[in-house]
Amino acid sequence: MTASYRVFLEKEQLVFSAAHFITFNGNICERLHGHNWRVSAEVSGPLDENSYVIDFIALRDELQAIIAELDHRMLLPTGHPTIEVHASEREVEARFEDRRWVFPREDCILLPIINTTAELIAHYLAGRLLAALKTRGVDVPERLVIGVDENFGQWALCELTPSRAETT
Repeated sequence: MTASYRVFLEKEQLVFSAAHFITFNGNICERLHGHNWRVSAEVSGPLDENSYVIDFIALRDELQAIIAELDHRMLLPTGHPTIEVHASEREVEARFEDRRWVFPREDCILLPIINTTAELIAHYLAGRLLAALKTRGVDVPERLVIGVDENFGQWALCELTPSRAETT
């Protein structure tokens, strides 16, 4: 008989409030709006010497620190082909076609993604979490799934399966 293990983390404090807008179908751009985003994590892998897949406290603390950076911010994509984002020390200007937004620099998070969809935010969080866990000395899991809920039941999931090269 073989066993597989996974842990699931969803806590009240794994929430952030942030504004964004997305583009779709080429040239349609949503209005600026916000969500109370909820985040979950599922980690799969073998048990370690403590009989853990992963230390819940390490997982919670690292994920919470990452999402705290997004809380009460404007999320802007830096890799979008038609949204131009220019940041100075004091402000960030975003442009899409004939639309223009200017935000205080301290209110913005510039994300290295092409669109601020829940799917790509989940991917961003998963990559950041893997890096944070590795820095903390936690073994990289066999599988990591990050969920991002933007509207009470509208979840996007990103599953990463780190390669062996990423674990060393």
